[in-house]
Amino acid sequence: MAATHGDGSENPPRSEAIPVGVVVRRSPAGNRWLRWRWEVVALIPGDTRTDWAEMRKAGDVTEFHAGSAMLELHRTETESYLAALEADPPSVFVVFERPGGYGVTDARPELKVVTVSAYEALDYADSGEEVVERLPMPAEIRAWVADFVARHHKEETFVKRRRKPAESGARQDGIGDARIRQAADVYRSPASLKGRK
Repeated sequence: MAATHGDGSENPPRSEAIPVGVVVRRSPAGNRWLRWRWEVVALIPGDTRTDWAEMRKAGDVTEFHAGSAMLELHRTETESYLAALEADPPSVFVVFERPGGYGVTDARPELKVVTVSAYEALDYADSGEEVVERLPMPAEIRAWVADFVARHHKEETFVKRRRKPAESGARQDGIGDARIRQAADVYRSPASLKGRK
């Protein structure tokens, strides 16, 4: 899959995306403060349906199609995709917005993002505003991500920065007040010098 540019050269695209459907399960929470427990149970690669729909019901347990999101890969984030591929098991992360705010827990969650970027998932988890669920990566998605990483990943070598040696007698530029004449008085306020004259 290569994009042809106006000059006739062929380069791989900088990003790729596929739609992924998300299936969530609602089950009784089993405590008096929380009525329902929501969890992601499956992904459907290639699914484009965006609406919530009941898929299966068995007693109090119901599975819903929670919508679809585009799973995007960008060539600058291949290191993060490698982290997800090398996890045990390789993982996809589904991010939901907390329904109705932080305190409301019985309402159905709203699908926000599906990603294979371990670093992006960590950012969402650190914010505390969203719920992040980790699922095993389906074989179809794993093959697609591995192919993308193989085409775009470039190892970056660490280069230690060398400091320049400090010059003796050099003055700091832009510090203090220009009205103060002596270098030793750089941090003294001009008002404190009025009484000295």
